[in-house]
Amino acid sequence: MTDFTTTQTGSPVPSDDHSLTTGPDGTTALHDRYLVEKLAQFNRERIPERIVHAKGGGAFGTFEVTGDVSAYTRAALFQPGAVTETVQRFSSVAGEQGSPDTWRDVRGFSVKFYTTEGNYDIVGNNTPVFFIRDGIKFPDFIHSQKRLPGSGLRDADMQWDFWTLSPESAHQVTYLMGDRGLPRSWREMPGFGSHTYQWINAEGERFWVQYHFKSNQGNVEMTADVAEQIAGADADHYRRDLYEAIDEGNFPSWDVFVQIMPYEEGKTYRFNPFDITKVWPHADYPLIKVGTHTLNRNPQNFFAEIEQAAFSPANTVPGIDLSPDKMLMARVFSYPDAQRYRVGANYNQIPVNSPHAAPVHNYSQDGAGRHGFNSPTTPVYAPNSFGGPVADEARAGMGSWENDGELTRAAATLRSEDSDFGQAGTLYREVYDDAAKARFLDTLTGQGDSITSLAILERFFWYWTSVDENLGAALRERVGSTVESAAAAAEPVGTGA
Repeated sequence: MTDFTTTQTGSPVPSDDHSLTTGPDGTTALHDRYLVEKLAQFNRERIPERIVHAKGGGAFGTFEVTGDVSAYTRAALFQPGAVTETVQRFSSVAGEQGSPDTWRDVRGFSVKFYTTEGNYDIVGNNTPVFFIRDGIKFPDFIHSQKRLPGSGLRDADMQWDFWTLSPESAHQVTYLMGDRGLPRSWREMPGFGSHTYQWINAEGERFWVQYHFKSNQGNVEMTADVAEQIAGADADHYRRDLYEAIDEGNFPSWDVFVQIMPYEEGKTYRFNPFDITKVWPHADYPLIKVGTHTLNRNPQNFFAEIEQAAFSPANTVPGIDLSPDKMLMARVFSYPDAQRYRVGANYNQIPVNSPHAAPVHNYSQDGAGRHGFNSPTTPVYAPNSFGGPVADEARAGMGSWENDGELTRAAATLRSEDSDFGQAGTLYREVYDDAAKARFLDTLTGQGDSITSLAILERFFWYWTSVDENLGAALRERVGSTVESAAAAAEPVGTGA
């Protein structure tokens, strides 16, 4: 038997083709309750898109531990043999909801683990570093990558003005302008937690950790020409590729590794290990395999399960905590705040965000969209004498680096290798092969040619010369004709005697 149409409150609807009218003249009656409900709901179908990472897609899966890192963390999801349900979202950073997937950009790589101790989120990118190291610059950075307020267009002068005035961006921009900026698919790119986090074992010993996700499909990129062609032919290329692969049973997976740094070494390492613009050399801290993350189920409803999915580095579990990374500490506030605005005050009660394997007990109540609630016999305040939930410091196992004055001072002190350009130069000279260097130079030449301000262009040359002298010289030679032409055009033309 076919289901019959109803209102949101379950009452049968007489027609989905014709609205109620007042008589022969056909005037629509405002008291057609279903018409009003249907239009009002339609007007509210959308929620604000994410300010950054607006365009994306995702899927569900599992994370299985195959190694043994219990010596470093007591977190249940990382214990030997543990299998944890997950949801993952991939995204672009700068583009809006309808922007093409294959624009050159950093790609978001975020995983929510539904652990037995609560939800744990790793919110990262396909690069191990970021553009800035202090959250106070984040709104300015994003404004510079978005659109001009007048024309509504993206602007090369604005982008490069910010980057060249923020030299800490050099390492990330070297990744972005290289092949990593154009992955062939979400399945064929790596992921990183980017920040340094803290792991705490069962004995209370603390360690610093960084996360790496290595694609078992390999890292495959595309050329700028191919990316541009796909952008015009299929703006949803990445989203379609992921959905169709999983639908066909071709489940993508990533092996998950960590780098571990002993707690005390965080105070004396040769550069600040909590600086998100830096990577830890594998020679000093080799990769340790933890397990494998596999995506094996598409969402049944994209809006409910992917668009409303809310990730935050503030979502930690016992055995995992934060570090004195200034960018991380800003994100711990900003991410939940963004979700409260975008999805609502009770966004954690939406099924995709609520814990699947751990109970929720707290004194939160009310607010728009509230549908979960405590028993009426549960008190609404703490402390209380009526058997309400009680905080348990031993169970939570919070870290205490904040009280370590020596570490806090060390994290804020310049060290011998805290250069903004050093690791960017190493990436260019030692990681990029000759073909990648040639593509990199072509990309930067195009970027330089798009800059109209001579002052910004000069800083552009300085920026890349600081990364590598030969690279800077090659850029100056290639883009030099643009500079000379612009300078000549700016000179006054004599009128003669």
